Amino acid sequence: MGLGDDKKKKCMIAGGISALLVVMVVSVAVATSKNTSGPIKHGDSQIKTTTKAVQAVCEPTDYKETCVHSLMAASPNSTQPLDLIRLGFNLTINSIHQGIKKAAHELKARAEKDPETKGALDLCQELMIDAIDDLKKCFDKFDGFNLNEAEEFVEDLRVWLSGSIAFQQTCMDTFEEIKSDLAQEMAKIFKTSKELTSNGLAMVSGLSMLLPQFNITGVRGDLGSYARKLLSTEDGFPTWMRPEARKLMAAKGTKVKPNAVVALDGSGQFKSINAALKTVPMKNKFPFVIYIKQGIYKEKVDVTKTMSYVTFIGDGPTKTRITGNLNFGMGKVKTYQTATVAVNGEHFTAKDIGFENTAGPKGHQAVALRVSADYAVFHNCQIDGYVDSFYANCQIDGYQDTLYAHSHRQFYRDCTISGTIDYIFGDAKSFFQNCNMVVRKPMGGQSCMVTAQGRTDKRETTGIVLHNCRITGDPAYIPVKKTNKAYLGRPWKQFSRTIIMRTTIEDIIDPKGWLEWNGNFALDTLEYAEFENKGPGSNQATRVKWPGIKKFTPRQAGEFTAGKFLQGGTWIPQTQVPYLGNM
Repeated sequence: MGLGDDKKKKCMIAGGISALLVVMVVSVAVATSKNTSGPIKHGDSQIKTTTKAVQAVCEPTDYKETCVHSLMAASPNSTQPLDLIRLGFNLTINSIHQGIKKAAHELKARAEKDPETKGALDLCQELMIDAIDDLKKCFDKFDGFNLNEAEEFVEDLRVWLSGSIAFQQTCMDTFEEIKSDLAQEMAKIFKTSKELTSNGLAMVSGLSMLLPQFNITGVRGDLGSYARKLLSTEDGFPTWMRPEARKLMAAKGTKVKPNAVVALDGSGQFKSINAALKTVPMKNKFPFVIYIKQGIYKEKVDVTKTMSYVTFIGDGPTKTRITGNLNFGMGKVKTYQTATVAVNGEHFTAKDIGFENTAGPKGHQAVALRVSADYAVFHNCQIDGYVDSFYANCQIDGYQDTLYAHSHRQFYRDCTISGTIDYIFGDAKSFFQNCNMVVRKPMGGQSCMVTAQGRTDKRETTGIVLHNCRITGDPAYIPVKKTNKAYLGRPWKQFSRTIIMRTTIEDIIDPKGWLEWNGNFALDTLEYAEFENKGPGSNQATRVKWPGIKKFTPRQAGEFTAGKFLQGGTWIPQTQVPYLGNM
C-alpha cells in the first residue's frame, strides 16, 4: 500500500473504530442468544413473544409480509435476531430449490420443443444453484463466530447476499434476452425467493437498528482487544494474515515458482490451460500458480468454483493471449455463456496476460472475460474483443459487453478496457485503479457507453468505481465521435451505481455525461457521481440533472476508495499487486 509502519497502524486503528458499532451489535446478539435461545413452548405468551421478535427482525425489510409469514410458518425455536436471520437464509435456500423443481416441471414440454427455451432453462438452473451456494456461505458463516471478526462477518454476508441477488437476476435476464414470453412466468416462480433474499440483505444491513428493540444491555469484548489483534504482528506481518499469504508477501521481489507450466511448443508440462486447471486440488486453499508461456491459446477457459487461489501469469498482455469468438449473434448462446474466460473460483489472480473475444461488432454481446469470483485481482492483463490494435499494460478490450464484472469483490489495476456498448457491465463490487478505458468505433448509428452497472436492490454493496483512470478514444473512433457519441454510462438496472473519481476524461465524452437506458427508467434511483476529475471531458456544467446524480463531498468520495469500498487492505496486498487504499 506504500504506507509506513506508523501510517499502517493508524489505518488499522481507524478501521477498528469504524467497526465498533458492528462489533457491539453482533456481540450483544450472540451473548443474549446463549442465555435465552432454546425451544419455545406453545402458548399465547410464547406466540406473542415469537411474533414480536419476528416482526422486529422483519422491520427493515421491503417485503415484510413475506418475511413475517415465512419465519412464523417455520416455527422458530429462538427469538434472537441472528438465529432468525440464519433461519431466513435456510428458508430462502429451500424456496429456490422449490422454484427450480417447479420451473423444470412446468416448462418441460416447452423446453423439449424449443431449443432456446431449453438452453435458457438449463442456464437458469445453473445460476440458481450458484445463488444457493452464496446463501449457504451466509448460513455457514454463523458457525464459529468470533467477536474480533464482526466487521468481516457483516461485510461478507452483504457481499454474498448481493451475489445471490446477481445470480438470480441473471437467470431472469436469460429469458429476457431471448425475448421469451416465459420471462414473466419465471419471475412469478422465483418471486418469493427473490423477496426472501432481499429481506435477508435488509436484515443484515439493519442489525444496528434492530437489536436495541430487544432491550439488551451489556457488551462482551472491547475495542481495545480488537485493535490489539489487528496491530499484532508475526514475522513482520499481521497475525490475521493467512500463512500462505504471508509466504507470498515474504517472497515479494522474487520469482514465484509455478505449480504448472503451459506452453504451445511443448516446453511446459501442458499444452493447454484447461489441462493445467485439471491439476488444481479440489477446494484448494493455497496459491496455485499456472505460468502460461507466450502464445495464442484458442480455448474456452472455465476456472470453476472448486478451483480457488489460482493465479495465471503470462509473458505479457500482448504475448500470452487466450482467445475465443463465442457471441450472442450466433444464436443458442446467452451473453453469460459467451465469455472466452469465465472466472468462478475465489481468490483468482491474473498478471501479464491477454483475454480476448474476436467476434467483432456484428457478434453483438461477446464477452472476453466474465468474473463471478470473490476476491478477484487483475494486473497488467489484456482483455480484448476483435483486436486491430493493442494498448499498454492490462487491457480488457472488445466491442459490446467486453468485461462482465458479474458479482462479488473485484480489483483491476493498470488495465486497459476498450469497447463500444456497455463494455464494462455487471453487478460486482468492482474497482478500477490506474486503468485506461478506451472507446472504440461502433457500427453505424450506435452510441458508446463505458459502463452499465446492474444493481437491482438498493442495499446491495455493489457498484463500478473508477479511480485515477483515463477515459480516451481509439484512433479509429476520434473521427466519428460527434456522430457516434460516447457516454460515461447508463443504468442497466434500477439502482445502478457508478462512481468516477480523480480520472482524466478526454473530449470524447458527450457533455451530458450519462445516457438514459429507456425513458425515465432508474433516473430517480440510480447513483452516479463524478469527483475531482480532470480533462476536457470532465466539465460538469451541462451534465444531465437526474435526481440520482450525486455531488460528493470529500468525505462521501472517501467511502468509495479501495480501502473503504473493497476493504482491500485485508486481501489485495497479498497478491503482490500495486494497491492504493485511499484517495
